[in-house]
Amino acid sequence: MQQSRLFPTQWINTPGDQVGVDEVGRGPLIGDVVAAAVVLPQDCTLVLTDSKKLSEKRRVELAEQIKQQALAFSVVAIGPDKIDALNILQATMLAMREAVSAIALPFSQVLVDGNRCPRLECACIPIIKGDAKVAEISAASILAKVYRDEQMYALHKRYPHYGFDKHKGYPTPAHLAAIARYGLIEGYRHSFKPVQNILKMQ
Repeated sequence: MQQSRLFPTQWINTPGDQVGVDEVGRGPLIGDVVAAAVVLPQDCTLVLTDSKKLSEKRRVELAEQIKQQALAFSVVAIGPDKIDALNILQATMLAMREAVSAIALPFSQVLVDGNRCPRLECACIPIIKGDAKVAEISAASILAKVYRDEQMYALHKRYPHYGFDKHKGYPTPAHLAAIARYGLIEGYRHSFKPVQNILKMQ
């Protein structure tokens, strides 16, 4: 897998006020950690909330609507090799920084879901459960979640016996059982303890 993938921003020539940032994929044993950054117009009418509270169908629908209505958005994916080299927290912060850096539009501040911010050269405010409180963060959580889920579905097509379409790479009993039976494939995070334990037994 690539170390990182950056998807260019899209924007119109209207200054944005604030950027919402969120990530997905810190807990899985395999695949990328993904961060998204979004600037929404002040008159945005989308009804948004935490991506985890939405059905998959609704998330996919909203993701397309967000891309159409956002003043700017970016999605950044950091791969397993980089995660192993940096650790998952630092890889997540890197993904967030790159996502914000890709917003080619003036803005006043960055709002991040959670209790800490990446190092940025602008005002940044962490908001606990911000994905359920701030529209821009909700939009970012939806874009990141939909992108990473698509990765897992693509992986499922290649390795259907692992069940990536169900557990999305998280260390569920079914996932761990599949690893024990079929072994590790490319893309596992070797720095994560369940994977380390399996490597030690090989």
